Amino acid sequence: QVQLVESGGGLVQAGGSLRLSCATSGRTSSTYAMGWFRQAPGKGREFISDITWNDGITYYADSVKGRFTISRDNAKNTVYLQMNSLKPEDTAVYYCATKPGRYTNYDSWGQGTQVTVSS
Repeated sequence: QVQLVESGGGLVQAGGSLRLSCATSGRTSSTYAMGWFRQAPGKGREFISDITWNDGITYYADSVKGRFTISRDNAKNTVYLQMNSLKPEDTAVYYCATKPGRYTNYDSWGQGTQVTVSS
């Protein structure tokens, strides 16, 4: 079992930046990829980005491409999400998650961190 703890959320004005962190512990050796998702009030959970743990291959949703950057520090078992040019529609609870294989579902989740972007 992998445990994940997100941090770095907060209140920021439109156009500002935040960096989220997700620290992992537990069976991290079985992690294939780590991802970031978000859920806005009244909406479903949305995939934002993920990164493969060994190769560092990244994927982004179109809604954040060019504004958000995912990275990882294998030594610290931590993944980051640098969010620039934030918009009010980026307001959501942000979650990190891990999956054990390329074609598996994300099966370990953090508790989430709130990001609020004011206009």
